[in-house]
Amino acid sequence: MDAQKFLAEFGHIANAPGGVEQLRQMIYHLAITGKLTLQNENDGSAQSLLTEISATRNFLISKKKYKRFPKLESEVLEPQHKIVLPTSWCWTRLLDIGEISPKNEAADEVPASFIPMSGIPQLHLGNLAIEATKWKNIKKGFTHFANGDVVVAKITPCFENGKAAIINGLPHTIGAGTTELHVFRPIHDGVLSGYIYLFLRSPYFAVEGEKNMTGTAGQKRLPTEYFATRAMPLPPTAEQSRIVAKVDELMALCDKLETQQQARRKLQNALRLSTLQAVAAASSTQELQKTWARLADNFRWLFNRHDDTEDLKKAVLDLAVSGYLSESKVSDTPASSLKSKIFDARKGGIAGENVARKKQVKAEELNETVFPAHWETIILDDAISTIDAGWSPTCLPTAREDENKWGVLKTTSVQTLRFLPLEHKELPSSLHPRPQYQVQVGDILITRAGPKNRVGICCVVEAAPPKLMISDKIIRFHIVGDLIDPHFVALCLSAGEPGRILEKLQSGMDNSQMNISQDKLRSITIPLPPIEEQLRILEKIQSIMLVINKFHEQLRKAAIYHNRVATMAVTSLTGLTTAPTEEPMKAPQTELIANLHLGRAPDIKAQAPLAALLARNHGKMPAKDLWQRYGGEIDAFYAQLKVEVAHGWIVEPVAAEMREKQLDSVSA
Repeated sequence: MDAQKFLAEFGHIANAPGGVEQLRQMIYHLAITGKLTLQNENDGSAQSLLTEISATRNFLISKKKYKRFPKLESEVLEPQHKIVLPTSWCWTRLLDIGEISPKNEAADEVPASFIPMSGIPQLHLGNLAIEATKWKNIKKGFTHFANGDVVVAKITPCFENGKAAIINGLPHTIGAGTTELHVFRPIHDGVLSGYIYLFLRSPYFAVEGEKNMTGTAGQKRLPTEYFATRAMPLPPTAEQSRIVAKVDELMALCDKLETQQQARRKLQNALRLSTLQAVAAASSTQELQKTWARLADNFRWLFNRHDDTEDLKKAVLDLAVSGYLSESKVSDTPASSLKSKIFDARKGGIAGENVARKKQVKAEELNETVFPAHWETIILDDAISTIDAGWSPTCLPTAREDENKWGVLKTTSVQTLRFLPLEHKELPSSLHPRPQYQVQVGDILITRAGPKNRVGICCVVEAAPPKLMISDKIIRFHIVGDLIDPHFVALCLSAGEPGRILEKLQSGMDNSQMNISQDKLRSITIPLPPIEEQLRILEKIQSIMLVINKFHEQLRKAAIYHNRVATMAVTSLTGLTTAPTEEPMKAPQTELIANLHLGRAPDIKAQAPLAALLARNHGKMPAKDLWQRYGGEIDAFYAQLKVEVAHGWIVEPVAAEMREKQLDSVSA
């Protein structure tokens, strides 16, 4: 390998997503192809070593102390002609230099060291120090091994993750473990376990191994035939030792580099979070300008990975709830008048028995945020007309295929400001549905139970397929007379001080099972701008999110590009071609490229979320923008679009507005 070329490419490789892992794979490959260490004529030849190993093997066979595979032994060795080995090396197979899946000679009831699959490391660790338990009856049902054996996982995804180890430190002379391991035992001191370990960890062995796996997609296995007969480069013993030492040295440097990158990433995350928090916590326009300038000056450093944009989205929502994304207009209905109207409507609803009378709750006040002077605040308890939770029967494990059947929404149907109706389970035909829990357009949903990070997630139902019920882990509520925009309510519960209070009100013994009650939800105070300003804030959020989503996509594509550059650099240095790590994203074969236009206005009760989005944007919008605002999967978007076009709510696109999709892109 050209050292100057490697140094020139090093930055491209190391700084790419997954770059350090590519460096590790390159080291393994260089190690087993003779390009990592210098050859020494005093080392002798691997061919002489093979002659000695063959004599040892024949002796063990004569003493019946060697497990044979006659069918595999008859197969011809197939060297890899693309790899040119040093003259002192030679090609061989594991089958010819050791024992495959050996059986230990031991009586029943003999204690053995037991190693589960979880005990096999994924990272480069070399020798495996065993912390094992005693096990009996090891002759049946387990893979056997001893100190010095080399093991590798033979099932997906463990094999793909590189689980391999040299067994060392067994407290007993006999080991037993999972049957999902291939085991190799050297039969000659000239074959070092450390070198075999490098071979099994190398992409040369693993990439082709994945292609040779058998079985179903969910549980593929690496055949013994491939494990035993894959052509293997073998150096002389002394060079094996130098190679193992050099790889350990380089892997330690890779670990150090990765640790430094992780520390830098941790610092970056902390700085990004503190910068965004400073922006969101600004108590005046001047302070906001100052903190925003600091954010702008460091933007490219703080946001250089596509997943960083989630923090930026949260900061935008925090600013919106705090009153920084819009200004007052003289023509707006005063917030004080709106608040009085809400009180009157609720009082009238209680008198008319249209609003349930609930036990009064102690209000959770907003004390941290300085809201615009023309805003009001209101306790949800004073604004909610109806509130309930659903039903959680034992359902079928999958979603329904027919909308004439009933289903129950999972909590995952409620995402932050997004409703995903496809996240549900089918109700068994043996159970009677409860139509009172059927989800409706305009429902405000919030998750009330589950893991801490999934409690208090809020959204508004914009598209409600028929016969879907909310579960009892989802709270549903409405604002009296819809006098506060439901999307603004969901926004307030998802960000800013109200969002933090909602998180604080969660209770539970463990983060894996938290809870929030209806009473605690009703106690939360939210800001109350004029209704016209609420709509402007929501529109502003949509426009900002479009920009962030485009930036997110740019960063995602940049990461793919950097990864490909790193892969090409590794290939140019080693000649090694690795398998692609990214699976293609499912997408339709065609895409809309023109604007979509609003057709006949749907009835207010119609399930037409796309037409509703178009109506808010002057009746016209690019298809891709409409998909992004819809927030669902691409297939769900096209299905919903088809329904609304059929009803005439959206003008049907003509053939000229369609084009064949590129295979590597996803668009609407």
